[in-house]
Amino acid sequence: MTQRLPPSLTPLDLAFAALLRGIEPVAPVNLPLTEVLGCVAAGMPPLGAHPPHDIAAADGWAMRAGDLVGASSYSPLPLIESPVWVEAGDAIPAGCNCVLDADALDTMGPISQVLAEGLPGQGVRRAGSDMATGTSIVAEGMPVRTGDLLLARAAALETLSVRRPRLHVVNAPGGKTAAQLVMGLARAAGAEVTVTDAVGYDATSIANALDVAACDLLLTIGGTGVGRKDAAVTALADRGEVLAHGIAMQPGRTAAIGKLGSVPVIALPGAPDQAFAVWLALVRPVLDYLSLRASRKSAGLPLARKIASNVGMAEIALLAEEQGTWLPLAVGELSLRAIARADAWLLIPGDSEGFAAGVPVDAYVMRE
Repeated sequence: MTQRLPPSLTPLDLAFAALLRGIEPVAPVNLPLTEVLGCVAAGMPPLGAHPPHDIAAADGWAMRAGDLVGASSYSPLPLIESPVWVEAGDAIPAGCNCVLDADALDTMGPISQVLAEGLPGQGVRRAGSDMATGTSIVAEGMPVRTGDLLLARAAALETLSVRRPRLHVVNAPGGKTAAQLVMGLARAAGAEVTVTDAVGYDATSIANALDVAACDLLLTIGGTGVGRKDAAVTALADRGEVLAHGIAMQPGRTAAIGKLGSVPVIALPGAPDQAFAVWLALVRPVLDYLSLRASRKSAGLPLARKIASNVGMAEIALLAEEQGTWLPLAVGELSLRAIARADAWLLIPGDSEGFAAGVPVDAYVMRE
């Protein structure tokens, strides 16, 4: 059966502008390293060099390379002074510039003998080789990645300054799969996510679930259509303000936007493909604004085949990278298999008829 639509559709760009009106990016917070993965960095002071001085890269004998010229197993070099043994990570003693393996010295007799030459820097990790003085772990506006945490721990940091928007999800009955998808995406994007399950389909149950603790962005999932059991938009109107019901995009035409006090609200359809499309086109951009994310990663490749689109409706296209091209997987109607396989996505504007085969397009990369 053909799905009935809201009586009018709001252009996607106007809906996005309405959501941002009157809201500001969230303030930075200092969070433990265990909580910052995916969050957007808010800047930090430059760090000192790491390691702060030359250290041993392996266990062995700390020596001066210039004193070992000509040493070999056939021509051992006797040592006047006893060598210094160092463990990996120990500071290199003053005057030494290499570390020889344990079997490079014969210490069985009364006088130690060197059995091999050494090169300056051999077995040594130089000061600043991991991080130079003035290094910033992650640039402001960029998401914190696993490698950034490695640097932070090496620098003995316990917290990082990040922006982490608080996202609350109100899940109408029947929208569990879509809610889990969106919450997983939101956590990966660095949001703090909480959820409330509405106890029923009716407007009163959903409206009661909207009475939640403070958040920066509120989502409802499910119940945005015009069927007899679709009551999410009615509930939003009861507790706050509906700015638009029906967005000129496909999938996701029955989505709605509004405000609950000063908090922006996006009502997502309960079907996973439609919720996913609204996530890409509206939810993620709002989270990016709230967290001052510098940019989303994109890549320009030619299309393996043409994409046709209907004028008047913005459409989501899912793409897979194949032999240096973008292969269209789905346009406007997104299968779960296409969602799982996609490497990137493309928003086709409402005034476009699509793109010809071979035309380079700049698509947003899904796996940043």
